[in-house]
Amino acid sequence: MRRAFDIALAAAAGLALAFLLLPLLALFVRISPDELLAALASDAALDALWVSLKTGLVAHVFVLGVGTPAAYFLATKRFRGRGALITLVELPLVLPPAVAGIALLALFSRRGLLGAELDALGVQLPLTQAAVVIAVAFVAAPFYVRQAVASFETVDPTLIDASRTLGASPARTFWRVALPLSATGLGAGSALAWARGTGEFGATIMFAGSLQGVTQTLPLAIYAQLDIDPDVAVAIGALLVLVSLTVLLSLKLLPSWTRFTSASLIRSAPSGSS
Repeated sequence: MRRAFDIALAAAAGLALAFLLLPLLALFVRISPDELLAALASDAALDALWVSLKTGLVAHVFVLGVGTPAAYFLATKRFRGRGALITLVELPLVLPPAVAGIALLALFSRRGLLGAELDALGVQLPLTQAAVVIAVAFVAAPFYVRQAVASFETVDPTLIDASRTLGASPARTFWRVALPLSATGLGAGSALAWARGTGEFGATIMFAGSLQGVTQTLPLAIYAQLDIDPDVAVAIGALLVLVSLTVLLSLKLLPSWTRFTSASLIRSAPSGSS
């Protein structure tokens, strides 16, 4: 009886792996490696890669620059409504992509909530690369902030208090104690946010459109090339699989990369008199 149960478990595991991995494997056997590289060298693929890298980098800098101090505030301060605020920050995680796109249009389009003010300043966001940056940051930021809050909450409060007692300012304590101790979690959140932003489709196509060389990112290029040149679509899909695999491997290796650095920074954290 026990052997039959073990066989059933193994069969279920094998079925799950086959279901999840075979479609991805099919991307790499669909065309030869030479054809894959040739397709990636096409104008559509290169344009989409450049747009994705440029807009993704700007969006990620914004997510890290704003999300890190915001997460530290949410993790270390206790005030009425904190739980509700964290829930609202996490809300885009569960929003359908179409809702995210229409919400951005409702805020930033010419007839949107801020449309008149932006129009008076001569700013038009929809169908621009700025719109891509906003869409990517909107869907990716909650992944980072959620992980960053959890990471900062794991920091021992006595270490923060000790740093303040030794004369370090709140800002110095943040940079020299809280950040190093949270480095692993922050790195994981950063990688997840980057991966989510790279794969963003729904909000981007609704808010920024899909103009080759302007707003067409890699996921949008897959959709656009599916009827024009399926080999290019498959090649871009394979590239995104490799990007996702790299992110996952980075998450696995990140603790060992940051453990020694974090420990060294904490030991060398100076007091306020240095």
